[in-house]
Amino acid sequence: MVVTTVGKTMARSRPRRRISGWLVIDKPVGMTSAAVVDRVRRLTGAAKVGHAGTLDPLATGVLPVALGEATKTMAYVVDSDKTYRFRIRWGEARATDDADGEVIATTEARPTAAEIRRALPELTGDILQRPPIYSAIKVNGKRAYALARADEPVALEPRRVRIHRLDLKAIVDRDHAEFEACCGKGAYMRSLARDLAERLGTLGHIAALRRTAVGRFTEDDAISLDHLGALGHSARVLEQLRPVETALDGIPALALTESEASRLKNGRAVPVLRTADRALIDELGDGAVVCAMFGGKAVALTRVDGFQIRPVRVLHL
Repeated sequence: MVVTTVGKTMARSRPRRRISGWLVIDKPVGMTSAAVVDRVRRLTGAAKVGHAGTLDPLATGVLPVALGEATKTMAYVVDSDKTYRFRIRWGEARATDDADGEVIATTEARPTAAEIRRALPELTGDILQRPPIYSAIKVNGKRAYALARADEPVALEPRRVRIHRLDLKAIVDRDHAEFEACCGKGAYMRSLARDLAERLGTLGHIAALRRTAVGRFTEDDAISLDHLGALGHSARVLEQLRPVETALDGIPALALTESEASRLKNGRAVPVLRTADRALIDELGDGAVVCAMFGGKAVALTRVDGFQIRPVRVLHL
């Protein structure tokens, strides 16, 4: 047991708990995603905690938090589609492309609803998007936001992203309109708002942003940090956990025998012998990721290598 010193008082820290699964947190405004992870770690006592998909402090909504063995599956959630609701404030450009930044330019130009609807298809599908300079992207080993805060020049190349859907939901008033977007990995809503405003002959930034879904995780599943705090270290926390396998729903699965599962857990490749399984492996091709299952539980994330699978991440569930 770890003993920590606070002033002249000796305090024993709680032992970390082996908890595995997903908590869907409804992130409050003004809090960083890293701060949410720290809070979840303190409230649950989990030994390992991480989040899948950063939300800016201004944003609220779905933040999937992985505990224990679920941290090994975070990349599959980060890569999944996401849905956002957001409000654009017309007529102002801000340094951060959201309401947290300083105003850097203004205009009296305002778009009509008809003009907005005509422009939306231009930002739908596979598009090139320049990330905000206040982002976590690395430039020569440094975070872009750190360079921007130090008033150093930041040049970010446009990236290809996928916007599945972009809808105008409401004209709030002359200065504000609300939207909903569904997008793939790496898309920035701040950039989407900025670029839409530019196409409409005005300026704009994100005034409010809420993420409503990340892959299979939706706001209907989400709980607040206050609710989690009320549960404390009780068994009721486990009732809020989603299975580790929730993150792997889009990955092909292969059922194993007990001996095959044991072989994978020991880091050894497993030959695929059954005819139906060989047909699946052949269709997927070398390098494909397959979730190996035994007894209804994920055993390992594996990679296809000919007519065998090799363990990539072993899951101890």
